[in-house]
Amino acid sequence: MTKQGLIRSNENSFGVLYRVIDLSIILMTLFVCVIGYEITPHIGYLTAGLIASMSYLLVAESLEVYRSWRAATALRMITVTSSAWVLVATGLIVLAFFAKVSEDFSRLVMGTWMVGALVFLSTWRLIFRLFLKEIRLRGYNTRRVAIVGVNEAAIEMRKQIDRSPELGYQFWGFFDDRCDERIMAEYDDVELMGTIDELIHLTQSGKFEVIFIALPLKAQVRIAEILEKCGDTTASVHLIPDFFTYNLLHARLSEVGHMQTLSVYDSPIFGINDVLKRMFDIIFSLAVLTVIAIPMLVIAGAVKFTSKGPVVFKQIRYGLDGRRIEVWKFRSMTTMDNGDKVMQAIKGDARITPVGAFIRKTSLDELPQFINVLQGSMSVVGPRPHAVAHNEEYRKLIPYYMLRHKVKPGITGWAQINGYRGETDTLDKMEGRVEYDLDYIRNWSLWMDVKIVVLTFFKGFVGKHVH
Repeated sequence: MTKQGLIRSNENSFGVLYRVIDLSIILMTLFVCVIGYEITPHIGYLTAGLIASMSYLLVAESLEVYRSWRAATALRMITVTSSAWVLVATGLIVLAFFAKVSEDFSRLVMGTWMVGALVFLSTWRLIFRLFLKEIRLRGYNTRRVAIVGVNEAAIEMRKQIDRSPELGYQFWGFFDDRCDERIMAEYDDVELMGTIDELIHLTQSGKFEVIFIALPLKAQVRIAEILEKCGDTTASVHLIPDFFTYNLLHARLSEVGHMQTLSVYDSPIFGINDVLKRMFDIIFSLAVLTVIAIPMLVIAGAVKFTSKGPVVFKQIRYGLDGRRIEVWKFRSMTTMDNGDKVMQAIKGDARITPVGAFIRKTSLDELPQFINVLQGSMSVVGPRPHAVAHNEEYRKLIPYYMLRHKVKPGITGWAQINGYRGETDTLDKMEGRVEYDLDYIRNWSLWMDVKIVVLTFFKGFVGKHVH
């Protein structure tokens, strides 16, 4: 018999209940709207309800709506939940328009349904959250907690427990085999409750229901000994891995056959996330290209008739997984550097044409990249693609630089709306940009892409460092 267990993701323990209630709300709200407005029911409404409910489950999975929200704010929970339904409702409207069936539905019914479902999906979650919080604050459904080991991870865990009484945890103390003097020398505000053997004795007598082990990974032998002793108790035991000492990139648990692995460097864009991001890219790019078609023709004419050379400049860049791609831009210079040595544009650069200066300042030179998005080599949101020469230069100077290529390059990105747009004339600026790019990959969600697109309209198009 194998001793190997399975590591499961931290999903909300009420996950199945949440899914059933969500589907019921979506379908029942539509039913009530149809009956309430005395509309003659037809198969189209049932089809719309089924498509919306199934799509909501997929989008909700991508946005991690069904994760555990115990340690998150109510606003964050409601925002993500609402975003999932808004995306589904928008997609349903677009689908009905292109399928030319929008006239088959009552706009009053559909509008009321979409708004009503949004309100009910958010409200019932908020009520259930408040109910759980209240019973935990009253001392019900609480569990006494002890932490083994004293280090940064242990201190942070205690802070999280103290800040969030609604989680239902009551912290009682630290246990460590090191003497108090050694602990006090490193952490002034920590007082040991006892040794690990004393913890086991107290747990066996029913003092603690939960034990967090916060020892470093190198202490494997000691951890194994503690786990063996904890096996003689009924406490729930959790390991707090010191992974924060590594520069993880979208770390997640995965399986190869029956073997489980922890991905250290990985992309968040896989499976259903890949499908949803691609759908977002296509729909958004088609909408934008429809709006900017005439302005693009005007810009193309201005570039063509004010300077010699092609209208569009195709630059070689690194794309997903470091593969070379062609990135399209309106030509803004008299020269087209695209080799092993590329000089960044600087203030007063003589190579920039009069029209080029304007379209670079306003990012209009990047509009053809929406065609790259439709082709699939770029995304609407992602790290900005750098010249090949710059990639080869900075990968030697900045740790983890190439990890920014774990996702497709984007027209706009997290770094750009945080001030890292335009010329990167110092190593510090490039390091700052790369850090924001990696932060984007670590925390990616479809909601984050939507947020970046919205913020781009307010502060991402024009930058003081753009030349």
